[in-house]
Amino acid sequence: MVAFGKKLKERQFPEWQRYYINYKLMKKKVKQYTLQTPSEPQDRRHVLKEFSRMLDSQIERVVLFLLEQQGLLASRIQKLGERSAILQQQPDIFQMSELREAYREVGQDLLKLLKFVEINAIGIRKILKKFDKRFGYRFTDYYVTTRANHPYSQLQQVFKHVGIGAVVGALSRNLADLQDRQGSYLSIYDQPSALLHDPVMDSIKSAVDRLTHSTNFLQFLGQHALIMQDELLSPVEDQAEDERYHLMSLLLNLANTFLYMVNTYIIVPTADNYALSLGAAATVCGVIIGSMAVAQVFSSVYFSAWSNKSYFRPLVFSSIVLLVGNTMYALAYDLHSIWVLLLGRLFCGLGSARAVNRRYISDCVPLKIRMQASAAFVSASALGMACGPALAGLLQTNFKIYKLTINEDTLPGWVMALAWFLYLIWLWFTFKEPAHVIEETHPQEETSSAQVKNSELEKGLAQPLLINSGEKQEDEDGDPDYDGSEEATEDSHRPATSFVAAYRLLTPSVKVQLLIYFMLKYAMEVLLSESSVITTYYFTWSTGSVAIFLACLGLTVLPVNIIVGSYISNMFEDRQILLASEVIVCIGIVLSFHVFVPYTVAQYVSSALITFVSAEVLEGVNLSLLSRVMSSRLARGTYNGGLLSTEAGTLARVVADGTITLAGYFGEKNLLNITLIPSLIICVGSIAATCFTYNSLY
Repeated sequence: MVAFGKKLKERQFPEWQRYYINYKLMKKKVKQYTLQTPSEPQDRRHVLKEFSRMLDSQIERVVLFLLEQQGLLASRIQKLGERSAILQQQPDIFQMSELREAYREVGQDLLKLLKFVEINAIGIRKILKKFDKRFGYRFTDYYVTTRANHPYSQLQQVFKHVGIGAVVGALSRNLADLQDRQGSYLSIYDQPSALLHDPVMDSIKSAVDRLTHSTNFLQFLGQHALIMQDELLSPVEDQAEDERYHLMSLLLNLANTFLYMVNTYIIVPTADNYALSLGAAATVCGVIIGSMAVAQVFSSVYFSAWSNKSYFRPLVFSSIVLLVGNTMYALAYDLHSIWVLLLGRLFCGLGSARAVNRRYISDCVPLKIRMQASAAFVSASALGMACGPALAGLLQTNFKIYKLTINEDTLPGWVMALAWFLYLIWLWFTFKEPAHVIEETHPQEETSSAQVKNSELEKGLAQPLLINSGEKQEDEDGDPDYDGSEEATEDSHRPATSFVAAYRLLTPSVKVQLLIYFMLKYAMEVLLSESSVITTYYFTWSTGSVAIFLACLGLTVLPVNIIVGSYISNMFEDRQILLASEVIVCIGIVLSFHVFVPYTVAQYVSSALITFVSAEVLEGVNLSLLSRVMSSRLARGTYNGGLLSTEAGTLARVVADGTITLAGYFGEKNLLNITLIPSLIICVGSIAATCFTYNSLY
């Protein structure tokens, strides 16, 4: 791996070199601060003031050059517009072709300018994260609050590229006018949905989206997968990805994701009836549903580690275990054993290969289509979540084959066992194992200096700001500070080797995002898992009615993401959507409480819809922010960001399902309110934590 400083330097345009931020200078300045030992508060304030001024100066140089180049581009477009006006009076096909190419040359120069801004924006974020890692996250909080929210913000010029949009609009309009529009007199402003299909403009749009985090439905959906990647991927690494890519293998991973989500939710409408038929209480459905999540806590780790060496073998193992687990789940009825049923669900959880599916997309799908693959991964999950309950609603029958009972309780197990058997055959004959780079294991753990570094960082300026750093230290970007050296050793870029090592890479902002993820998964699991018991108790719904209700909830996922990804995320910042979504989830939880008598279907359905939809919106922006604030070292290896988020979500499901079963001891009458109280407490806590770290989510 190459150090970020070196990558940044390699991607600079030589003729513009003196206008980039001096990342190396600022990095050395941070190192100098760590070697000092000031103890007085005024010394700490002096460090903040001096570094702020240095960063202001660096950003100002970038912004002034940006404005200068914008003016030059605008002047060129204006001159080309004069030529275009003449051609409208005296059309000439050859000159129009030349003019179109001239506009595209301006577009190429604009794309070059956008790359210049993007590299500087990445550098600014990196240096802020470096400073925060050394001295606590409060500096970013202070700097962003005072700079980004100022009416003359230069920081906004870099991150929101104020003014470039006008240049992009002028290019789009003129190129569209030069195209053969078949007699149409409508402009691009009259048809905003009709995109200009031009390679240069497509590249410009992609660059603008990356810089502003403006997004569309596909990108927004892809962010749900939390498939992290290096911000500056080298051409050699991109070529290696092309060589590993195999379409059928990708489809098999997506099919695995779909089937597993179907397997998870197909039993939700009938779990309470199955428990009653085996002599247990209806609320034991929480344990039945949650036992799969319990096993997944462990399976996520070993599958993630296994995927370092192979993708085919863990997928085969997953299919076999799920085949056995579903067969046991179906046989539990005739064996009249709740323990066989629970063991079958545990086996299903042990077959969770989502870590492999995510890792395959991250490692083997080329960068140019990785966003589409990530979106397909999330779509497969959402579709499986909706199809599971819907399929359960269709399996309403009751007959026997020899001594095997086939009814609404056992059919989900038999259907899923058959599905995994067919999948196993498909997998065996069509999957192609990619050329896999086996990561070396390193017997020596990190040095003691790394183990004890910065334990007080997260306490902010209340503690001594500067650290006596006589020993070698390593920042979250994996960029160690050597005397006068910009380069990083290979060791500094190695991924985390344990949960403890991964935890040490978590800043307060990352911890808050993981808390939010835990909260939303907890709230959704409580809503879904207890739906059958609650609706049966209050409204005497049948299994088919519960299945339709859950399927309708699942089907809202994609439409909601289309609205958020295509419109809302372009109008508001991710952190604004995050906080608003948390508040709406809180409102949905409050509205769900049984306070007034009678408890109506309208109250339950509307509150469930508010909670579920807002939690889905929250998940998208939460994982988007998580991928930005998380250390790049968590993009690789076994203990990566995807695994951490999966573990947080799985633990939330385990706790939620356990809460449902425990609340059952107080009777079904009190089940709803008792399970909603923890959801409300965690939600309020996450809102407070978000407000506390709001300005660091930049």
